[in-house]
Amino acid sequence: MKIETIFSRMVLLVFAMALLSSSSIAGKPDREFYQVTIYHFKNETQQKVLDSYLQNALLPGLHRAGIKNIGIFKAIANDTAADKLLYVFMPLKSLNTITTVLDKLSKDAAYQSAGAEYINAMYNAPPYTRLETILLHAFPLAPQMQLPALQSPKEERIYELRSYESATEKIFQNKVQMFNEGDEIGLFKKLNFNAIFYSSVVAGGKMPNLMYMTSFENMADRDAHWKSFVSDPSWKELSSKPEYKNNVSHIDITFLRPVNYSDF
Repeated sequence: MKIETIFSRMVLLVFAMALLSSSSIAGKPDREFYQVTIYHFKNETQQKVLDSYLQNALLPGLHRAGIKNIGIFKAIANDTAADKLLYVFMPLKSLNTITTVLDKLSKDAAYQSAGAEYINAMYNAPPYTRLETILLHAFPLAPQMQLPALQSPKEERIYELRSYESATEKIFQNKVQMFNEGDEIGLFKKLNFNAIFYSSVVAGGKMPNLMYMTSFENMADRDAHWKSFVSDPSWKELSSKPEYKNNVSHIDITFLRPVNYSDF
């Protein structure tokens, strides 16, 4: 058999497998991708430039480009931290959306004008110290983000971003399974954690890891929810199963609060 024929059949096989595994074929919503951009900044001057850019340029520009439900948050620890953090969460229908949105922003005159101070910042007066980008893929059993049902003012809300690292890729997949087939997601839903998203990190600095975000009316509400979680019989049963032992090697927890111009 010719090499060209073998290659063609391999391509067709891969394509067919992709079709069979597609959630849309099974009648389920497509799994979203998420982009989390973290701005590191150090002082009020940088913060003002970032806030102006995000509120007046980036957020309206992304809305015009068709991106909705964008979350913008500041770490609660910023008040005392030297390395201050600002998070931008953006849902994506596909990874191609990243490049198409960038192309739209480059041609958006209103965005370019409103964001001029940030875009044209000088080398000796940057609007941040560093920025990092994390790409995520929604879990199979939580394929799309959910907006929280919160009643408190934004300045009181707590958004809890968690990153769970695992020792190896195989062990990481075990923790993902624990969330999905093990129904850890179901327990969060039953206890009304107001989860925004659950996802696997596909590009980031702490892989292999997963990330998810829950939300609460205030810190007291957050503490009460976690107290009920750890004492729930379903969690005690799930966490005691031998197949799920030692599947998390490190946890990072970041408490966030939405800025007043955030979409949620």
